[in-house]
Amino acid sequence: MKIAIASEGKIVTQHFGHCQNFNIFEVEDERIVKSESIPNPGHRPGFLPNFLHDNGVDVIISGGMGGGAVTIFNDKGIEVITGATGDVESVIDSYIKGNLKSTGSICNEHQHHEECES
Repeated sequence: MKIAIASEGKIVTQHFGHCQNFNIFEVEDERIVKSESIPNPGHRPGFLPNFLHDNGVDVIISGGMGGGAVTIFNDKGIEVITGATGDVESVIDSYIKGNLKSTGSICNEHQHHEECES
């Protein structure tokens, strides 16, 4: 399983599309077997969900995300977890242990990444 966390370095970002990088973890038998960080290749409507799908991502974790991105991820069979906060290592550990649940936080104002709601 491949899990991507939208991040600002090693901290979960609060808006998926505006993240600095994606920390990507490959998990097998509830343990991390590979990890890497890739820079955000650019925020354009619909691009990032397809980019992550093409890179084999099965799960995306972020603080918040726009509804359009959520729809594309859902259409591609990628699990979306929103409402995550804190450092990436704690978040991936919580997900692997089954303790991380999505709040369903959707960003309604594309330009104003602080205006997200659950």
